[in-house]
Amino acid sequence: MSLFTSSLRRWTRAAPFAALLGLASCNLIEFSPNDHRVPEEFTNLTEKNLAKLQARPLPAGDTLRFIFTGDSQQFYDEAEDLVASVNKLQGISFLVVAGDISDFGLAREMRWVDEKLRRLTVPYVTVIGNHDLVGNGRTTYQHIYGALNYSFVYGDTKFTMVDTNGREYNFNGQIPNMSWLRPQLGNLDGAKRQVVISHVPPSNEDFDPSLSKSYIQAVSEAPGLVFAMNGHNHAYSVGQPFGDGVTYVNSDAFSERRYMIITVWGDRQFRIKQVAF
Repeated sequence: MSLFTSSLRRWTRAAPFAALLGLASCNLIEFSPNDHRVPEEFTNLTEKNLAKLQARPLPAGDTLRFIFTGDSQQFYDEAEDLVASVNKLQGISFLVVAGDISDFGLAREMRWVDEKLRRLTVPYVTVIGNHDLVGNGRTTYQHIYGALNYSFVYGDTKFTMVDTNGREYNFNGQIPNMSWLRPQLGNLDGAKRQVVISHVPPSNEDFDPSLSKSYIQAVSEAPGLVFAMNGHNHAYSVGQPFGDGVTYVNSDAFSERRYMIITVWGDRQFRIKQVAF
């Protein structure tokens, strides 16, 4: 075998590896679907959106209007249409997605949804859903959005966003984090009223059964509570399932092509309007 033939064969074997290295240097290869790395503009989205919201303060005593929806998952065409519909409205302060931003907890999914929702003329906030916790989803959500449990005050209303996806933690008795939630619900932080938002409602089988009673009680005892809001069921509902005077509001999924305009005023007065898009 000639020296030329031997060299050619070695090059043929080495060429695919060299090409692989070349692609990697250009960031064209995703080594793992669970890789949560994204460009900086797609990180800390909750903090960034809350900063935008606080830059548009609602004067004390003013009526609050916001959009409530949930379960965007892989409904990207619906997301575009939802954004177009919301952008036609006047007097809306922000939009809430009640969990399941993604389907498989992947960074690419959360980024794709954000690419749609960042076209809104108002900020948006999220709470983590059970699908967002699949695989490496917990780390991914924290990297892209931020805290799993957090609260903020806007106008006269405090919003408490809480992780209630007990099944994804193997019902370990720690989710929802009641030691965090109870003091949050007990302190209005200067607001007149409050709203609790999570993904899995306490009536659902995916809620940790060992914590459902304590959660329901804590919510029912929260001062100034307007209502508790959830996603997960993919279907609109409003009711008082536990007979304790607390109204639970469940969102439609993006796939249903409906969202809610929530209007809150006074002490705890509210109005809910469904909008098809």
